[in-house]
Amino acid sequence: MLFSGITFLFWFLPTVLAVYFILPTRRGNMLVRNTWLLLASLVFYAWGEPKFAILMIAQIISGWVFGLLIERGRGTKASKYALIACLAVGLGGLAFFKYADFFLANLNLIPHVDIPLLRIALPIGISFYTFQILSYDIDLYRGETAVQRNVLTFATYVSLFPQLIAGPIVRYVDVERELTARTHSVENFAVGTRRFVAGLAKKVLIANVLAEFVALVGAQNTTLAAWLYAIAYGLQIYYDFSGYTDMAIGLGLMFGFKFLENFNYPYIADSITDFWRRWHISLSTWFRDYVYIPLGGNRRGAARQVLNILVVWTLTGFWHGAGWNFILWGAYFGVLLLIEKFVLAKFLDKLPSALRHLYVILLILVSWIFFASTSAHEIGARLGALVGSGTLSVSPPVTEYYLRSYAVPLVIALFGATPLPKRLLSHLETSKYAPILTVLEPLAVAALLIVSTAYLVDGSFNPFIYFRF
Repeated sequence: MLFSGITFLFWFLPTVLAVYFILPTRRGNMLVRNTWLLLASLVFYAWGEPKFAILMIAQIISGWVFGLLIERGRGTKASKYALIACLAVGLGGLAFFKYADFFLANLNLIPHVDIPLLRIALPIGISFYTFQILSYDIDLYRGETAVQRNVLTFATYVSLFPQLIAGPIVRYVDVERELTARTHSVENFAVGTRRFVAGLAKKVLIANVLAEFVALVGAQNTTLAAWLYAIAYGLQIYYDFSGYTDMAIGLGLMFGFKFLENFNYPYIADSITDFWRRWHISLSTWFRDYVYIPLGGNRRGAARQVLNILVVWTLTGFWHGAGWNFILWGAYFGVLLLIEKFVLAKFLDKLPSALRHLYVILLILVSWIFFASTSAHEIGARLGALVGSGTLSVSPPVTEYYLRSYAVPLVIALFGATPLPKRLLSHLETSKYAPILTVLEPLAVAALLIVSTAYLVDGSFNPFIYFRF
């Protein structure tokens, strides 16, 4: 079930909200409402993959039991063994369902080796909920959070449908209090509704339209098309994922949860380091806190730091998918970060802001070629097209036609990827037009919902890139 689907928007969500707010809280105790959210989340997940809901429940129970064992054995080796077992079960399950065929396919490249592929369907959201379970047990082992003894509360945390499918990766320590004693208000519900509708519009009206453009120019083997493909894909994945994140954060606010931000205008970054402080923040901070720092971070000398960075970013790429293109994508960023840190840092600081931004944008656009391609041949062809290799036409009529046809959504997407719309809105909210804005804002939200719904009813093209991760 997609957030940007008619079934979710007009059947599932209204039903869940109506029952949720009818249920009693018993003097602030959230157990009854949490139980309803848990049931709703299981229905949401099982809607498309009933058998994999059983896998998620098994992972939840194992993570909860390991948490109890970690707490019971605190101060002894038993606690450490329980954590190791938790990591083995969580990462083992992720490796089996997501990466088994990748490893088998690569083993089959060895002469005289022919192992049949398992061809297991990828459970939706497994990368996200696995990392949430692991973060809880690791934090518990470190003494950074208290054990959750109620399995229903823990299951609600892991399976909460607003962030279950595509994040953000929510850590238990960030929602621990809200799981048991959150508050609700009309104001937060209104803010959540606006955030949800804005995310829906980003997904349906911008990302989906850009996906059509990406498909068209991606089929053109020309230099102009290659650049348009990289630009449009970069914008598509941003609006696709950040739109979904906006919807998740908005839904969280409706139910009394405050999820941390996952994007902060990444395309205005002035370095690759800055880009990753702004893009998929929950993932980059997860790898920093649970992989990079435990490996030693920057505390064991330059050589070890280089190794740690390369390990973390190769794993970051591999987390995104079982393919060499994702590994190359992650390693590409690892190398860029190392070059920035040890070679370019002082030089970049002296460059004008515009040149720093241009440097980042060009490198990011190249990165999307790795990310979106499915083979080494495709990566080579698209990278070659960017620099006009071979006999490629620089500006054929058909590519120019596609550009004119999609110029408006492209311009809107470029403008919306900057803080300018938010700054303009903030300025209006403190100006003499504020009373008018108070009236127009809900009308604008309603209009966006109506237009987005009309688009969904009229068309069936509704892809979501991060579902495969």
